[in-house]
Amino acid sequence: MLNSRTLNFALILIGGIVAVYAESNEKQNTYILLGGIMLLMIGLYRLSKGIPSKNKNEDNTFIEEEE
Repeated sequence: MLNSRTLNFALILIGGIVAVYAESNEKQNTYILLGGIMLLMIGLYRLSKGIPSKNKNEDNTFIEEEE
């Protein structure tokens, strides 16, 4: 079974290939282009969910309260 990271990269790769293929034709098929872009964005979204936050303490805000 594919792990999540491999699936994300596969979605990005397949989506990019489909989007480029749909764009290269003289008579462009909008639905194929949209499908490729959607696969690409789903893969990017799933991949970005797995990246940890840069801030370790997420309770901090930029506005500090006065004492």
